[in-house]
Amino acid sequence: MIFPTTNNLDWKVRQEGVQTTSGIIIPEKMAIIREDTNKPLSIMADGYQPYQNHELIDLLNKVSNQTGMELKKCGLFGNGEKVFIQLKSDNLKLGKDKIEGYLTGVNSFDGSTSLAFGPSNVTISCMNTFFAAFRGLSTKVRHTKNMKLRIEDILKGLEGTLKEEKEMFKQIVQLSETRIGEDDVENVLRSLFNIKNDVDLEDDEELSTVTKNKIDRFYVDLNGELKGKGDNLWGLFSGVTKYTTHSMNKGNTDKNMENKMFGVYGERERTIFNQLVELV
Repeated sequence: MIFPTTNNLDWKVRQEGVQTTSGIIIPEKMAIIREDTNKPLSIMADGYQPYQNHELIDLLNKVSNQTGMELKKCGLFGNGEKVFIQLKSDNLKLGKDKIEGYLTGVNSFDGSTSLAFGPSNVTISCMNTFFAAFRGLSTKVRHTKNMKLRIEDILKGLEGTLKEEKEMFKQIVQLSETRIGEDDVENVLRSLFNIKNDVDLEDDEELSTVTKNKIDRFYVDLNGELKGKGDNLWGLFSGVTKYTTHSMNKGNTDKNMENKMFGVYGERERTIFNQLVELV
């Protein structure tokens, strides 16, 4: 197996027992150690079974051979606690925009996520990313000794994931054809920044300085997207993805991407997308 060494996934993990500095052994716990750096990635229960990077790559190579999708990109977050691999799927042409679709597979060595797959996309005009994945997918697998028995089920389940991508593309087209309503921007603001309905957005005293700065930055991103995409719900959602991709942690795109894949802003982003789809 040839690993994609340029993407830092050419390593394995091992399991070691855990003990205190005084020599007391911690029962039913195992340290997950990255072999090439000897860095501990997590402490897990002894029933945890790592799914190695080369196994994930092998799996997605099988998917690539079956579907014709090219293995496009892979990477890691932190010291390797979380990893991802992407296969290139379909594209959507929307006016002057091109939206590139991907099948994204994620895995972790710290228990933060199961092995999971789902559609994601990149809008080429602004390089905004959206991960419509990792939310109760039937393709999720727990890290146990029996997980390899479900890999064939995963391969079958990915067909449903590709259908989900086609549906998402249809929804994006519908968003682009629907004008923004009177309260839509405010509702998106409240969802994105977790602002309660009883807080007056026009009253500076009710908002923290941090929140006000976030809102100001969001409006800059939003206005740019509406100018390019029109006064429609797709432009509104693109304002969200531009903020989360480029502005949320300015100059730290890796941190933004990790949050969009695994964190609270990724969940909020997916919630906003679904809320806007309900308006069309």
